[in-house]
Amino acid sequence: MICLYVHIPFCRERCPYCDFFLVTKPGFTERFFEALAVETVSKASLIEGQAIKAIHFGGGTPSLVSPSFIDAWLSQVSGFARISAETEITLEANPEDLSPASLDALKSVGVNRLSIGVQSFSDRKLQALRRVHLAADARRTVAEALERFPSVSIDLICGAEGEALAEWESDLRTALDLRPQHISVYMLTLEEKTRLWRDVRKGLRDLPGEETQAAMYRMAAPMLGGARYRHYEISNFALEGHHSRYNLASWMREPYLGFGPAAHSFLVDGDIETRFSNVSSLTRYLADPAGAVDFRETLTEAQRFDEQVFLSLRIRKPLAVGFLRKGHKLGHQHLDAVLSGLQEKGWIELESGAVLLTKAGFLFADLVAAELLSE
Repeated sequence: MICLYVHIPFCRERCPYCDFFLVTKPGFTERFFEALAVETVSKASLIEGQAIKAIHFGGGTPSLVSPSFIDAWLSQVSGFARISAETEITLEANPEDLSPASLDALKSVGVNRLSIGVQSFSDRKLQALRRVHLAADARRTVAEALERFPSVSIDLICGAEGEALAEWESDLRTALDLRPQHISVYMLTLEEKTRLWRDVRKGLRDLPGEETQAAMYRMAAPMLGGARYRHYEISNFALEGHHSRYNLASWMREPYLGFGPAAHSFLVDGDIETRFSNVSSLTRYLADPAGAVDFRETLTEAQRFDEQVFLSLRIRKPLAVGFLRKGHKLGHQHLDAVLSGLQEKGWIELESGAVLLTKAGFLFADLVAAELLSE
């Protein structure tokens, strides 16, 4: 089985904190989907006859385009790969794009999981994040989506300018009242070269400190956990059976194939693992969609080890100490000292010869991974 990702790069405008590849040129939609069809034909042999586990339409803002384009691409893929009723088909959407009619249209073309960029249920906070929808729009859209789709996910951001713990708690309580099947919690981070990054450097905007953000994250885990949401990945919580199959497959290092500008792929052929990505340029993609790949590498043993450590920690998958000893290049004594130090900090626990992140350790997963990597 394999997963598919489609990067639809169109947005009305760029959010100040976003560093994803996107363009604010919706007039190119038809040309983009024509190019996507060409790229899909060029990669058909990589998935021919295979069962598709999950399809994820990301971006950008996929909800900006007509569902008819989504329908046409799904029909094209189903001509050479197996899309079934069990295939998870997720589309990312913003509240301002969704009405009862558009939700019905998305459902009719096969979308069975909607991921809504709510970010907050506070008008003040939405304004601070420079989002264009209102809190009432978010609540209405989530409720209407839940009436139509078997699985709905919402994104929430903590750490916006001026945000205090009480406002964040209100966001979480509103989410729990609506009870979507999946909730993603992201701490607002300063991505280099974004508008927010520049504004903070110039002193024009001021974000809550790391301690406040950490307190918000620590608040989310028990609140969501107490409402039966399983904390299955650092930023993700799901009711039983409603984890993101596409995302979990990526973290489990299962194969996936990407389409569209800036899309990434990971394929496995026996012992050979290959990662490649498409050009991050709409102009170049439209000019040669069949030749869109501009980066490709076959992973070394050390890279495979490092990826497994990093991704396993994200999903709290046990890492056997024996596996770490085999891949760690600085010696057993050094690794033992590292493990002991991480235990003393309360970031990991050792169970049956395997390393697991603690709940506190989720906040420091990247630091733990850096200590355990091969170099």
